[in-house]
Amino acid sequence: MDPVSTNPDDRRRCSVLGVPVDACRDVRAAAVGLHAAGGGRIVTLNAEMTMAARANPELGQAIATANLVIPDGAGVVWALSLQGVNVVKSAGIELAWSLLRYAAAHQWRVALVGSAPAVMDVLRRDLPQRLPGLNLALAVDGYQPAEAWPGLEAELRDLKPDLVLIALGVPRQETWSQRVCQGASGVWMGVGGSFDVWAGVKRRAPAWMCRWQIEWLYRLLQEPSRWRRMLSLPAFVWDVLRKGRA
Repeated sequence: MDPVSTNPDDRRRCSVLGVPVDACRDVRAAAVGLHAAGGGRIVTLNAEMTMAARANPELGQAIATANLVIPDGAGVVWALSLQGVNVVKSAGIELAWSLLRYAAAHQWRVALVGSAPAVMDVLRRDLPQRLPGLNLALAVDGYQPAEAWPGLEAELRDLKPDLVLIALGVPRQETWSQRVCQGASGVWMGVGGSFDVWAGVKRRAPAWMCRWQIEWLYRLLQEPSRWRRMLSLPAFVWDVLRKGRA
């Protein structure tokens, strides 16, 4: 298999079913490198999002223009392995938490956007205690009225945060951040349900399920209503096997 570069900030842009994904040895180093280079967007790609991007051109464009697309899913890692690209699954929730720790240690200004009001209340209270030194410059839930969003976006631009974590769900968090962060500095990253996990509202899959790469099954057991979305997984496998190096 082709080795990934030994330079932790080097990235090799690959493609799975026409959707870009980056292979790099150290995703945190690559993410911090974006900040040093003036900012950029991070997307966490799994099989479900890959299929969604193929059906949704706006999401596909948001992924294609991201500065770093990490393989956040066993399916994407498997698809890359068929191309001879050896990468390790990089869980988005772990990268986001690592960036928060880095932010606390380096006096970064952090903005959190999304999730439910009760979840954001917990994060405002608990995160600075769990991460001493964290500068939580803005923390606003995702249930804002439509007329409030332009003001929030302007506030974010004026604030110039070093790190923006966005939990608005796919595809909104990707398309929204693509539009809002244009010309802005800092690292912007969609984090899905990470806020819910950090607030204790939901639990992450047990370690053994993570090792066996069946976190999707745990999420399905927690949220049975996801079953329709999970139908994209066998479709993803079939398309990868049928199209090969797409």
